[in-house]
Parts: sequence; C-alpha cells; structure tokens
Amino acid sequence: MVTKHTELDVYKRAFAAAMQLFELSKKFPKEETYSLTDQLRRTSRSVCANVAEAWRKRRYEAHFKSKLSDSEAEAAESQVWIQFAVECGYLDKEVATPIYVEYDQTIAMLVGMIRDAEKWVLKQGVGVRVVELRRKDK
Repeated sequence: MVTKHTELDVYKRAFAAAMQLFELSKKFPKEETYSLTDQLRRTSRSVCANVAEAWRKRRYEAHFKSKLSDSEAEAAESQVWIQFAVECGYLDKEVATPIYVEYDQTIAMLVGMIRDAEKWVLKQGVGVRVVELRRKDK
C-alpha cells in the first residue's frame, strides 16, 4: 500500500527523468540558461511536484484529477523541450530518445490514474482524522 507520493512508480520515474535532464542540461550553452535550460528544468520538475500535490489532494477527486492533469501537461511540455534540445544540437538523439519515451510512459501512467481516480482517492473518513470541536457551555 502506497502511503506517500514518493512511493508512487510514476513519481519515481518522473523524478529520475528530471534528474537526468538536469545533469544533461548542465552542458547546454550559456545563452540558453534563461530559456531552454530553464524551461526544461522547470517542466520536468513540475511533473513530480504536481504528482505530490495530487497525492495530498486525493480527498477530493476533482482536485486529484486536476493536479494529475497538470502533471500530464508538464510531462508533454518536457517532451517539447527535449525535442528542441535535440534539434538545436544540445542533446544527441540517442540520449534524448529514451527520456522522451520515459515521458510517454509517465503520461500513460498519469492518464491511467486519472481514468481510475476512484481507486486512488480517499474514501470519506478514511485516512483523515476528524476532530470535533464542541462549544463549552458556561
């Protein structure tokens, strides 16, 4: 049973891909620091961050799905920046392709979680400690 977002396979895979892109982007030209390098790092990290947010919002199915959808969009955007990095000659296609494919798999996992959200969201009263406040009579 998964108890925190860092235990999710989709999170682990997205985190590994983001770290790989971070290392590879260190070799990008200096003039790309505030454009391609920054965008690639932001979007790849955002995939993980949105999965974490979705996990914490799983009490509410709509919020859970929304954050997973944001994560899916960030993964697709990461693929765009990978494609630009290849076309600009900053990444070898042989290096970039497995990462691009990893994002295809991440997207598929996210779509599956969205489709089957009821399996992930918390049931009413499960996993949430409810505290009842009572007014003291004087």
